[in-house]
Amino acid sequence: MAGPTELLYEVRDQIAWITLNRPEAMNAISENIRAAIPEALARADADDNVRVIVISGAGDRAFCAGADIKGFNEVASLVKFRQTRAHAHWILAFDRTRKPIIAAIHGYCLGGGLEIAMACDIRIAAEGAKFALPEVSRGTLPGAGGTQRLARIVGLGRALDIALSADQITAQEALGMGLISRLLPREELMAAAAALAQRIAGHAPLSVLLVKEAVRGSLETDLSTGLRIEADLSALIASTEDRIEAGKSFREKRKPEFKGR
Repeated sequence: MAGPTELLYEVRDQIAWITLNRPEAMNAISENIRAAIPEALARADADDNVRVIVISGAGDRAFCAGADIKGFNEVASLVKFRQTRAHAHWILAFDRTRKPIIAAIHGYCLGGGLEIAMACDIRIAAEGAKFALPEVSRGTLPGAGGTQRLARIVGLGRALDIALSADQITAQEALGMGLISRLLPREELMAAAAALAQRIAGHAPLSVLLVKEAVRGSLETDLSTGLRIEADLSALIASTEDRIEAGKSFREKRKPEFKGR
């Protein structure tokens, strides 16, 4: 994996823990991190021992402060640059990942850091976290999905307010607008992320995968088509061993033993 010291990877209790590890730079996104994130997500997605992925940032100051501005250089070819952004962007790895991804956010979550968080399926945060898309103040724009994902999460008006003002919003404000779904004291954040991940990991793995597929897909289609997709996925899940095990364990008054089959 590229940049092994800048992106840490560990599997514990069916959870893949991916940690942005540049605390001295508030976990700013380097070229190594851009290369390593898709590799780490693909690794977790292919590992049968992993059921949930958690992404966090090292140190006390930030989840991720965004792109490393020191790495801003003149672009030699606009055409090639556009092709890599449109067709081979590192952030697209999140959309290719079948398993649930939780972002555990503390401190600053800015620019590309917020774009990483928004590409995750669930976002939880510690009290005191700060969120912003400051790109317009830096002569650029949110280019890792920020202009597209934010409005889908918080609505058009709020998204334009955040993206055009470049103002920071508090964790409490983020909770109120649905940008995050849970808010915890800082000292409880990682334990809460682990508990949530373990809760999800304890459910039927195929059900979890198909629910994520259906819910994410609902943003890209009309209701009628989405309901047909849901029906198709419901038919697929009906034939699984885990569904039969769920019924059997309920009748026997015991915890189900899901195998992902």
